[in-house]
Amino acid sequence: MEQNSTFPIKQNELDMLRDEATSYIKSVQWEQGQRARNKDKDAKEDSILLYLSRAKGNNGTASDIISISKTILKLKKRLKPDSLAIPLYLNRALFAVQEAITLGIWIKDSYYDASGLSRLIERKSSLEHAAKREYQSKMHTATAFMLFATAYKILHDLKPHASEDLSVMKQKFAGIPEVALHSPLKGLSCSLFYYDKYLNHPEVIASDKDVVDFTVVYFEALVEEIQLRKSTLEYTQTILDRRYKLEHSEFAISGWNNVFAGTAKSIEFNPIQFEQIVGNRDAKHFARRLTERMLSYDFTAKKNPFQELGGFMPVFMGYGIPGTGKSMLIAAIATRLKTHCEHLDIPFLFHPMPDTLISTFQGGSAEKMVQWMQPLQDPSKLIFAPIDDAENNLQERTAQGVSAGVKEVIGVFLRYTEGAYAVNYGNSAIGLFTNLPETLDKAVISRVQGRFKIDGARSKHDFLDQDYLWWKNFEKTMPSFVNMKTPKAYNYLQDQGLAKDFGDVLSATEKPSEERVLETFEKVDQMHDGNEHMFYAALYKEIQKIFPFFSSRDVRNIQSAISLRLTDFDLEDDWFSNPEIYFKQDYDTKFRMLQELMKANMKGLNFSDIRRQEVVRYLDNVATIADTDFKRKVDQRINQMHIELEAREQFNKS
Repeated sequence: MEQNSTFPIKQNELDMLRDEATSYIKSVQWEQGQRARNKDKDAKEDSILLYLSRAKGNNGTASDIISISKTILKLKKRLKPDSLAIPLYLNRALFAVQEAITLGIWIKDSYYDASGLSRLIERKSSLEHAAKREYQSKMHTATAFMLFATAYKILHDLKPHASEDLSVMKQKFAGIPEVALHSPLKGLSCSLFYYDKYLNHPEVIASDKDVVDFTVVYFEALVEEIQLRKSTLEYTQTILDRRYKLEHSEFAISGWNNVFAGTAKSIEFNPIQFEQIVGNRDAKHFARRLTERMLSYDFTAKKNPFQELGGFMPVFMGYGIPGTGKSMLIAAIATRLKTHCEHLDIPFLFHPMPDTLISTFQGGSAEKMVQWMQPLQDPSKLIFAPIDDAENNLQERTAQGVSAGVKEVIGVFLRYTEGAYAVNYGNSAIGLFTNLPETLDKAVISRVQGRFKIDGARSKHDFLDQDYLWWKNFEKTMPSFVNMKTPKAYNYLQDQGLAKDFGDVLSATEKPSEERVLETFEKVDQMHDGNEHMFYAALYKEIQKIFPFFSSRDVRNIQSAISLRLTDFDLEDDWFSNPEIYFKQDYDTKFRMLQELMKANMKGLNFSDIRRQEVVRYLDNVATIADTDFKRKVDQRINQMHIELEAREQFNKS
């Protein structure tokens, strides 16, 4: 569903709710339901689940008044008896829970007003049967969304401080016996009741760090419980159609979306070096620059200095005919990123799109696509997310026979790459790799900010090296077996290294090669000088007449390509060998160092020439993609006619 509004969560409004949140921390009462009390009756005496089912108060009933704040103080006395102050992790967990409850109350109040529940509450005593049912249903939804927001905020605040491996804590955790959605008061009371009971169990918490770890595990489980129940909730429109953004913070809630869900694991791949890929100089150079830019991401500031410089492209595309090295290039990018990340001690996620994304169930494809896209919003690691054979899942929606699943996938892709959902820290990149770029959806192509051709071997030396990579294995095992002469004036693989810059890759492209674009280019050239800004304004307008889909987004993509050229410089070698020089510096220092490199690199560069070259490249590219599908169909038809003609001749001869 399209999100169209972002609502701010203002700090001064939260300040007014903090006392109410504190009261929940100090004291809540909950009476266990019958099912929770009967959980795991046959368990052995030391079972945590049995312990929870026996959580009774002093009066011997299943009702108990608990206090999170008092429990934290008890833990402090048990874990750090000599400490005067509350230990850091205990204090951090307590503060995170209190702040999250405050935000959850705000979310609940917002839903009350947006859904009309506030009006129903005002006349609760006089409601008719239908209105009573609506009231109860909206109360369930309000409670669920409040609990979701509360747990989600806790995860946002505490996950960066929790242990990387939570498997031991998860083994201690026996689940949440019950989740109450009858009302916000009951919902919070129930959730905090079992949270408190776990904290009081002597085997769950063995150190102050365990409190943070357990809090993360517990509220991850609460989020999962709410996700399981969300399909039964009604009146969720005002949850799905908006996004809530916390003032002066990166925290945001977008419907029921959970970026922490099923934290993605890096997929294994076969390591490949760029030098093992024959030809593809443009593609290899672009890929090299991509890895250097991603590695410049600052984990403290949660942004990338190359974003400010204009040289970072979160969505790019590599295209070419089959067999030219697309899959190898994906592996080479992943290899380079993983190698540098291991050296620099940076978390890395290789996150390719799965082949099983399209579902036969209505809405299933969208849900799977959301699950795949969500890890890309994680600011705690570098993420490379390739989509191989992109034409399978992102093909033109208006084409005949395109499934509903493909349309769902494209809808999610568009929302997450531009709009309210699109959070880009500069630490992730999506790469579309395709044999048929002309069949991709036009809106998807418009999201692509960088593109390069993957054309494989193009020169005699390329084909020579491709053969060498094959027969050199024979040479290793049987030295005299390959009894052929080597070239005199060429060392194998010397042309397969990485280019210094795009100037080494590109030939001087002063004019377009595509006939219609060239004609338009020359027409505008007669009206305006190539050094005038008006030249490009007039050119874009004329191009739009030929290709109606050409839009402002294409102009922005051209601007991004020019910015990429301006930042087309190598990071210093000693920055990699000694990370303290650059990679371990703070964001502002990195930015200043890159600015100095950029200034040094721009000597001799002419902005007007670079702009002209990139505009020509882009427009030729647009024309090629627009025409290829038509030409392919024509070629197929001609080939079919040749076959029919030959068949007739063969038939007449017989």
